[in-house]
Amino acid sequence: SQIKLDNKLKNKQYKQKSAAKKYRKEQKKLREAVRDAISRKPFPLEECKKKQVGKSGKWEEKEEEDALPLDMMDEDDLKLMEDLAQKASFLTRDLSSNEPVHIKKRKHESVIEKYEKVPRRLQTEPEKELIHLLPIKDKTGIIPQAVEKPVLNVAHDEEEDTEDMEEAEDFNEEPLPILTPEEMAAERRKKLQERKMHIAALASAILSEPDSNIKKLKELRAMLMEQDPNVAVIVRKLVMVSLMEIFKDVAPSYKIRPLTEAEKATKVKKETQKLREFEEGLVSQYKFYLENLEQTIKDWKQRKLKKSNVISLKAYKGLAEVAVKCLCELLVALPHFNFHNNIIVLIVPLMNDPSKMISELCVEAVKKLFKQDKLGYASLGVVKVISGLVRGRNYDVRPEVLKVFLHLRIKEVELQKDSEDIAPKKKFMTYKEKRKNLSRMQRKWKKAEEKLERELLEAEASESKEKKLKLHTETLNIVFVTYFRILKKAQKSPLLPAVLEGLAKFAHLINVEFFDDLLIVLHSLIASGDLSYRESLHCILSAFHILSGQGDVLNIDPMKFYTHLYKTLFSLHAGGTNEDIEIVLQCLDVMFAKRRKQVSQQRALAFLKRLSILALHVLPNSSVGILATNRIFMQTFPKMDLLLDNESQGSGVYLPELEEPEHCNAQNTALWELHLLQRHYHPTVQKFASHLIAGAPTEGSGALPLDMTQRSATELFETYCMKGMTFNPPVASVTPRRKVLSHLSVSFSNYVTHQCNLYLLHWMLVCPLKSDNFPSF
Repeated sequence: SQIKLDNKLKNKQYKQKSAAKKYRKEQKKLREAVRDAISRKPFPLEECKKKQVGKSGKWEEKEEEDALPLDMMDEDDLKLMEDLAQKASFLTRDLSSNEPVHIKKRKHESVIEKYEKVPRRLQTEPEKELIHLLPIKDKTGIIPQAVEKPVLNVAHDEEEDTEDMEEAEDFNEEPLPILTPEEMAAERRKKLQERKMHIAALASAILSEPDSNIKKLKELRAMLMEQDPNVAVIVRKLVMVSLMEIFKDVAPSYKIRPLTEAEKATKVKKETQKLREFEEGLVSQYKFYLENLEQTIKDWKQRKLKKSNVISLKAYKGLAEVAVKCLCELLVALPHFNFHNNIIVLIVPLMNDPSKMISELCVEAVKKLFKQDKLGYASLGVVKVISGLVRGRNYDVRPEVLKVFLHLRIKEVELQKDSEDIAPKKKFMTYKEKRKNLSRMQRKWKKAEEKLERELLEAEASESKEKKLKLHTETLNIVFVTYFRILKKAQKSPLLPAVLEGLAKFAHLINVEFFDDLLIVLHSLIASGDLSYRESLHCILSAFHILSGQGDVLNIDPMKFYTHLYKTLFSLHAGGTNEDIEIVLQCLDVMFAKRRKQVSQQRALAFLKRLSILALHVLPNSSVGILATNRIFMQTFPKMDLLLDNESQGSGVYLPELEEPEHCNAQNTALWELHLLQRHYHPTVQKFASHLIAGAPTEGSGALPLDMTQRSATELFETYCMKGMTFNPPVASVTPRRKVLSHLSVSFSNYVTHQCNLYLLHWMLVCPLKSDNFPSF
């Protein structure tokens, strides 16, 4: 049968293998015998016999009886003996034994006899010296302590095989060839190009098929531990950026939650299982990647080097900067994904970092996050961490950390707009469409269905709006708590300008119960005299923002704030650093345009006159902003054209140095400054001055262009700003002007020469010709 044939074949193959194995063993023994024979000098048979005779007489007689003389042997036998003498088995056998050559080993041979046959070696190793240590005292007594002194074994083993020596020589590394700088640079470029190609291949494979190639993320992330010192820094930076871009593209638009035990135990489809594996691998690799970035930043902050010392301490700064950039990008790009709160905890403390570059990166990232965050979850997390950082550092942080609050999207208009954008819009059928397409019963069911859908949509919209309002309220509460703590405990802190600026922005959202106390605090800060001019302006702006919102219902006259602004207007810087003008324009807008019913005519006239004087001393963009504010004054308040008349109105004399705007008699003066501004070198200032002299008309020849009337004072101030060393409108080319000047100079010299000649001619004709009568020039 087939089974028997298979068994026979297997037996035959087994016999062949055993025979081959036996042959290999014999060949190995033969090679060992040949090496032994080469190393030892063989003795002739006659000498061996002589030695044996000297040892034992009986054995000598027996050998003589058994041995035949050479002359009695045939030539063939003699030749056979000589051939046998050259064989290894004959040479290596123990001549002292009387056993045959091919006798088998005894199984019962004792181990002691084997060791006895091994030749003894002389003790050539040096005796080890002892190092005596301090003794140990015990209950039994003193126990001496000693340690053997290590001795370097310089002597080599004399009986090493020739093959071992050859292998040792092979393993000896040859000294590396010394490369020139050009060759080293070329080698480095080659290695770097190989790493780049490998990174690009892995990244493209992951992006092409993320589900099947998610395991390659681990291989790419392993390159963050590049050990080649020549390319380690660049490769790690490239891998960091590549992984960041991969996660931005591959990460889904939802947060991946861990599976429960019940979900893991249930059987699902292959597609679902594949999706689960992909999500699990993505989250784990994303977590490890963030841990690597965090460890890089920590090593740089703590000035720690790894044991391998592949990267120098100086290069760690560049790695840390790239790690911070990656974290900032992930903070802005993936606010909905896993571990976003962990990124916030890493980024926010770096906003206060001594390194200007890193702090600016983190501040800009937080600003972008605030601007694009509509719901408010991410903003609430960042605000909580910032508040804890400010309080934990005892208010010793950089002002930029608090200034990021100004970019929060917390405004009622935007809230209403966002809620309308989020609320889904459903189109319902009209009555004519229902009458035409549906039966009576279908119309009845359709009416009930549409009513239910409307109720569901209203409930959903109100819920989303309420959720957003709740988040924004919680965020603002934390912001105001931070501001009030600084106002109460750290009034001399450098954070005070940022606090006042923030209060000016969010003052309309403060609870009415805090208005009185907050106004008292702001006025006390101004009266203390410890604030700078910009800080005092922020205090005034904050106070009027409070009163312009919910504070309209309060019966408060902020005359002290009007007086402070009026007397400090001339303290503005007239040079290049006139940034405070923008805050002044905002204050004037809130104090007069939005509170026109609460402002008296005397107060408006005094500010109009003082602002016209101020427009003569500042830069052109500031003059344009101030004149635009004066235009609003003349259009908003009645009888402002009194200052365009030379005749005095009422009794008294104008007192420009008086600090009270209500009592300076501004109605008895005139706006003569507008005539000087009408001759200003800036054409826009000339237009505004001519417009105000005409009474600020809205129509007619004295009206301004439409683009100027639609802009606010602050917008005009920014439009005509000269920070970029540009003049708006641009100045004409210089070449024609030079030609005109040269032509004018020639004409003027010709005119002077002609007048002198006429004067001399007239003198000669009228006066007698005497030398004494000639005029001396």
